[in-house]
Parts: sequence; C-alpha cells; structure tokens
Amino acid sequence: MADPTPALPRGSLRAAVARIDAATPKERDRAVDALRALAILGVVLGHWLVTALVADGTGLHAASPLQDMPWLSPVSWAFQTLAVFFLVGGHVATRGYASARARGETYGRWLTARLSRLFRPVLAVLTLWTVTAALLLFTGADHPTVHTLVKLALSPMWFLLVFAALTAATPLLTRLHPLWPLVVVLHVDLLRFGLGAPSWLGWVNLAAGWLVPYSLGAAWTRGELDRRRAGWLLLTGGTAATAALVAWAGYPASMVGVPGASVSNLNPPTLAAVTFGLAQCGLALLLRERLRRAMRRPVAWAAVALVNLSAMTIFLWHQTALMATTATGLLAGRLPGLHTLPDGLDWVAARLAWLPVFALVLACCWATFRSCERGGVRRGSRVVRAHSPQRRGTTAGARHV
Repeated sequence: MADPTPALPRGSLRAAVARIDAATPKERDRAVDALRALAILGVVLGHWLVTALVADGTGLHAASPLQDMPWLSPVSWAFQTLAVFFLVGGHVATRGYASARARGETYGRWLTARLSRLFRPVLAVLTLWTVTAALLLFTGADHPTVHTLVKLALSPMWFLLVFAALTAATPLLTRLHPLWPLVVVLHVDLLRFGLGAPSWLGWVNLAAGWLVPYSLGAAWTRGELDRRRAGWLLLTGGTAATAALVAWAGYPASMVGVPGASVSNLNPPTLAAVTFGLAQCGLALLLRERLRRAMRRPVAWAAVALVNLSAMTIFLWHQTALMATTATGLLAGRLPGLHTLPDGLDWVAARLAWLPVFALVLACCWATFRSCERGGVRRGSRVVRAHSPQRRGTTAGARHV
C-alpha cells in the first residue's frame, strides 16, 4: 500500500499514524477495537491500584488497599472490566466464525488460528517465571514470597483458559440466549449462599458467569442489541440488581477479591459480579456511537490499534512489570506506595505516583516480548499492513483477538 502521506518523512510519528488510519477499511467497526482496548487497560490499571506487595522484613506478601479502606470499592467498579472483554470477544468470535464458514474454512482451522494468537505469548511468561522461581528458591528466598510472586504473575492465565473454552464452543453458542447462563448463576448462588451447598459448586459460575457477556456478544452480532433501548435496559437493570444484591443480599461491594474476605465476587464469579457485568455491557453498547466518532481521529485510532495488536502481551506482563518495579525498589529500602502497608490515603497518593513507572517497565516488557504475540510477522514489517476486508477481517495491525 502506498504511503498516504508522501510529503512526510516515512519514519515520522505523524506519517505512521496516517498510514494506520489509511490502511483501515471503511467498514471496520472501530468501536469494537476501542472497547477491547479500554477493557484491557482497565484491568491493568485496576490491578496496579489494588495490588500491593508489602515488605515485612522476611519477604513480600500480597495485600490490598480495599482491605483497610473498603470505601475505595468504587475503584473496582471502574476498573474490573472483564465483562466488556467477553462481550467484545463473543461478538468478534461469532462474526469471525460466520465469515469463516462463508469462505468454506473448516472449524479446526478457524479455531487454531484464533487460539494460537491467544496463547503464543503465554510460553514466554511461563518460561521466564519458571526460571525466576527456580533462581529465587535456589538463592534462599522464602517459599511464601516465591508463591506470592508466581501466583500474581500467572493469575491472569485463568482468564485465557475460560476465554479459550468459550471460543472453542462458539458454534454452539451463536444462538444461545444470555438468560440461560444467567439462570445457572442465580441457582448456583442460591444453593451456595441460601441452602448451604458446598463452596466448590461456585466454580460452575466460572464458565456460566462469563458466558453471560460472551453470549451477549453473540446477540450483538445477530443485531439484537442495535437499539439503544437494549443498552439502557442492561445498564439500568444490571445496576439496580447489583445495588440490591450488595445492599440486601450480603454480597461484597468490591467487584474484585479482597484478602481475608469470606466471599469474593470474582473468584469464582457471583451473581453480583454478573449483574454488574450486565450494567458494564449496557454502558459499552451505549458508548458505541461516541467511540466510533472518536476513532475517526487518526491519533486516537492509532493508539487503539497498537493496544489491540499487543493486547495479550500487555495483559500477561502487567503484573510482572509491577513486581519487577517492586523488587528493584527494595534496593533503595521500603518505599511508600510500593512496599508499605496500603492502609491510608498517603499510600494511595504514593501508588498513583508509581503508575508511570509501572507503565514504563510494562513498555519494556512489551518491546521485548511483543514478537511472541505477533508470531510469523516478518522482520521489518510495520504495524500498518494492507488487508482486504475479506482477509480474516484484519487490518492496520489491529487484528481481532
């Protein structure tokens, strides 16, 4: 594809932004990419804000500011955005599978292509942390510290397993009404919290809970959520149901797990987490038109395209970036907001100041490991590549995950 801005130096940022914009087919729904980027960045920021590694003299242990400052729970409402990711994932997978069938592509080939992009970056994370854990243990680090670090580093992978399972089941889910998995979640919680059923039963919700927004994505593909009325119904209904569950049914206000809490809304998902996700999905649907208008700006679209290109790399390495900063900072002693107990506003202020450092370290991880996600991209290939709309629906390096 010819450079759309020949008067500019080819290596300039402005020229690169213009090429990304020009390489994007007109019919591409840029709001889908924007929602995915917002969901990924929301999870990253949420983890950086509510995850603390406290140095206690013998090692590091995990803590959360939500434990001592429960009034910060709204932070989890803003940054626990996994439901939006599953909404977009269901929409893209359903549309992609229909397109593959129309081209005569087999289910196996379609699924292999999707899952290879999803799991390629995982091997690098597993390798690095296997070596790191072995070295820490060999050099005498205490086992609880190593366990804490490895758990934080690998915990994002549960999400990939659930997402992969739902992706594999996409042909069976294309016509599934979201009400059915919601009913399953409701009954599981009634059995657990109302009738004293064993707690392990809650793990049924790990699939059923995330199937709700995923099947909403399939409904979006079918055109059933095109009217704004659907978005408002999800937003208001989900908000009201979540508020009622928190106020009168005893569900935690935090939408992420809090150390020491008897019930976590996320691990496994509860009915409150699912209704909250419905509200988020409704808001996402209502924002589509505004996002489409915003994505007409080349700079905004280029940023979103770059995030989507490395979505899994960003997701898998963001906890490592936090831990690398924390470990390096120990060389200077116990630093506020990094190694101290998250029990006051001073910690919050200090943690906010550390966010740019986490982002810088994550950028280094991205620069080092992004090739693992891109797989077979040839050396010298740019983010901008010309794709026809019929070629796997990809464009401008912002391929749908």
